Amino acid sequence: GSLGLAMKSRGQVQRVIGCDREDVLSRAIVMGAVDAGHSDPLHACVGSQVVVLATPVGGIIDLLEKLGPLLQQDVLLTDVGSTKEEVSLRARQIFGDMVAARFLPGHPMAGKEESGIEHASADLFSGAVWLFTPFGPLTELQDGYQRMLEQIGARILTMPADRHDRLCAWISHLQQFTSTAIASTLVDFAEDFHTEFGDVPEIHAIGGRALREMTRIASSPYSMWRDIAFTNTANIEDALLKLEQKLAHLRENLKSPELREQFTKANSFSPQRRGDTEKS
Repeated sequence: GSLGLAMKSRGQVQRVIGCDREDVLSRAIVMGAVDAGHSDPLHACVGSQVVVLATPVGGIIDLLEKLGPLLQQDVLLTDVGSTKEEVSLRARQIFGDMVAARFLPGHPMAGKEESGIEHASADLFSGAVWLFTPFGPLTELQDGYQRMLEQIGARILTMPADRHDRLCAWISHLQQFTSTAIASTLVDFAEDFHTEFGDVPEIHAIGGRALREMTRIASSPYSMWRDIAFTNTANIEDALLKLEQKLAHLRENLKSPELREQFTKANSFSPQRRGDTEKS
């Protein structure tokens, strides 16, 4: 939805065809995100120069297997999946030696915790990094697609698929699971507090900005993060283990000078000081 709005608002494409449930497509047409739509992916792809798979990772893999062998060879197939190794492996199995020309794995580091066409935004990708993990040199159509993304404000960055997945486990996936853990723990706390003392005070009102920022993405949909966890398990496990160890270290040093050292180290990382304003 956001990609359709962004490209159509800048006159970059003549026609955008959506693929989803009929009720979703009706809203997307009214919003101007798509010109028409089909619930059948094969029908939606007919006549397209570029096909963008924008589903959770499991759905991307399923669509690769369904659409890949049937699309004409001059059609660019790309995706926006949050993990790349498993997707790339399946693409190699489908396209073989032609994979570099047929499929361009991509991942925009831009998103919202709310899912659904009603939350689509034409400005979503402005200033965001769009990661690609190509199999080889870009074709003319692939290069043209990347230049279109730059025109809607995205900044293109290329890296190997394994590096992508390890990096994203640390800069995106760790943050999601941490937010989920904090929010889930607060729900447990509220239930326990209510059992022992009666009605819990309004946590959201008392918590303020820090609570809102730390739990904002906890409302992200399980359907997307389930697939990320399934396809990037080892990297996420490693990141979570390191965080567990750091939390234990902090807990054990709440009254020692080491606490100051940890705060000093953390202060040196601040993304704002590094000029990093991208959303992950």
